[in-house]
Amino acid sequence: MTSLPAAPPSKKLGLVVDLDICVGCHACAVNCKEWNTSGHMAPLTDLDAYGADPNGVWFNRIHTFEVTDEATGASQTVHFPRSCLHCDDAPCVTVCPTGASYKRSDDGIVLVNADTCIGCKLCSWACPYGAREYDEHEGVMKKCTLCVDKIYNETLPEESRVPACVSTCPTGARHFGDLADPESDVSKLVATRQGFELMPEQGTKPVNRYLPLRPRQDDRDGTMSTPRTLDHVDDSADGAGLLARWVDRLLSA
Repeated sequence: MTSLPAAPPSKKLGLVVDLDICVGCHACAVNCKEWNTSGHMAPLTDLDAYGADPNGVWFNRIHTFEVTDEATGASQTVHFPRSCLHCDDAPCVTVCPTGASYKRSDDGIVLVNADTCIGCKLCSWACPYGAREYDEHEGVMKKCTLCVDKIYNETLPEESRVPACVSTCPTGARHFGDLADPESDVSKLVATRQGFELMPEQGTKPVNRYLPLRPRQDDRDGTMSTPRTLDHVDDSADGAGLLARWVDRLLSA
C-alpha cells in the first residue's frame, strides 16, 4: 500500500467554496473539463454524451438542494460543488496497491499516476466524498489535480495561476490558496466566515473548506433566519454547524 508523506506538507494548497453566493451555473465544472481534458489527467472521456445513457469523467460536480427553515417556512436553494478535498490523511492514497495514488510532500496535492494505476477502484471505495472518477475508456482512476499544470505555469500571468474552476467563477464563490498559512487570504476568509470541513468524523482531515450560508431576512416580518434542513436540528446551533451536518447526512446517505 502507498504511504502518505512522513511529515505534514508545509504548504497545503486547496479551495474555499462560498455556498452563500454559489449560483449553480456549472461554469466551474465546464471550465474544469475544458482545461483538464487536454491537461495533466487528459483526456476526460465522455461516453454516449448525447445518447440515452450519457456518462463521463467530471472532476467538479454541482448538486442543488432546497433547504427549508422549519420555524418560518422560508426556503432557499443551495448549490453544493463537490470535488477532491486533497485530504491530509487521504484514505484513497493509503489503500492504493500500486502507489499510483499519492500525496505530494511539497504542496499537499493528491494526484494519480495514470501509468501505474491498474483501475482496481479501491481508492474510489475508500473515499468518503465520492470524489474519484473512473475513466472507463482509459481503464484508470482520475481526479481533481487543482490544475497543477496551470498553477505552476510560469508562462501565465501570476493572477492566472489558479485552478480553472476559480478563474471562471462569475460570482467569486471559489478561492484558492495555502490553507496551512494562517496569514493567507483563504485562511483569513475561513476564520472570518466560520468555514468548515466536510464530514470531520471520517478523520480524513480535508484541506478544502466550505463557507456557510449567511442569515437571510424574512420579508414578512423583518426577522433574520438561517435556512435549516427538513430534519430536526438543534436550534442553538449556528449556520455553519447546521449546514455542515446537513451536507454530512447527504454524503453519508
